[in-house]
Amino acid sequence: MRKGRRIPPLTLTQDERETLAQWSRRPKTSQALGQRARIILACAEGKTNTTVAQRLSVTKQMVGKWRTRFLNKRLDGLLDEPRPGTPRRLSDVEVERVLTMTLESTPKNATHWSTRSLAAACGLSRSSVHRVWRAFALAPHRSESFKLSKDPLFIDKVRDIVGLYLDPPDKALVLCVDEKSQIQALDRSQPILPMRPGQAERRAHDYKRHGTTSLFAALDTKTGKIIGQLHRRHRSIEFRKFLDKIDAAVPQGFDVHLILDNYGTHKTASIQRWLLKRPRFQLHFTPTSASWLNLVERWFGLLTEKQLRRGVFRSTRNLETTIRNYIDIHNEEPKPFIWTKTADEILASVARFCQRT
Repeated sequence: MRKGRRIPPLTLTQDERETLAQWSRRPKTSQALGQRARIILACAEGKTNTTVAQRLSVTKQMVGKWRTRFLNKRLDGLLDEPRPGTPRRLSDVEVERVLTMTLESTPKNATHWSTRSLAAACGLSRSSVHRVWRAFALAPHRSESFKLSKDPLFIDKVRDIVGLYLDPPDKALVLCVDEKSQIQALDRSQPILPMRPGQAERRAHDYKRHGTTSLFAALDTKTGKIIGQLHRRHRSIEFRKFLDKIDAAVPQGFDVHLILDNYGTHKTASIQRWLLKRPRFQLHFTPTSASWLNLVERWFGLLTEKQLRRGVFRSTRNLETTIRNYIDIHNEEPKPFIWTKTADEILASVARFCQRT
């Protein structure tokens, strides 16, 4: 015969069971809340407090406490109650004044407020201003840039190019083409001091110029391979030579879709005549001020990061050799850039930005 107090039955609704299961599994849920959820789920199986305590390695008193709290307040009973603390010192009027001055005014001697200048103007402490800014995610010292395309055919061009990325045509190559012009061969005026334990690499702030070169590059969106060509000048003549190289590299029988920007060298009469003789080439122009649609720009970023920004080049020839070597190494194990956003998602994002601004 069972002894002791009768344990009240504990039953869960479907919603409560799902919520408790989520609390018990979520990695970001506090450990205490997860433990309480597991206790209630075990109690809902009809187990006694002693059995649940042994299974979860907790005390019987803890199981009884949270069983009772759940029966009285359901899910809300498992949450921590508000704890007493130091009362807020800033009034709503003071918080509103800080926000109004931050968003709608500037100091006389600066373009934006600092915590010290705003604290002096408001008669508050610097830490109080900082807490208000942090609570409302304000950072007057930061400034970001943006650029919206004014191309009247922006929507059509976005759908055209994104369609090539996400659903390329059969028996065709999609190549992202662009030029990285005026790449400087820079040599430091003094020797570089190499990195050593506890000290970063050091280099002189000034440099010597040894000329420039321009890289014409085409990125195969499917394989990630690069077709590259270097020229000292950046004219339609050089661009036509680069098109000849692409024509020779792409097997006959394949259409070639070139994604490129609206630079003047891409639209000259000589280029138009070249294209008329080669109908398998089709050009797709990105919208103005929307170079982010061209995937080869991402590859140019890798080139700059890995070779150019910290490189030391004592001649233009040395610079061009470095770029050619990087292209060869990249093409040994190419990795394509995967485009994930649909045209509708991009246009919706632009629309949301326009509405906010």
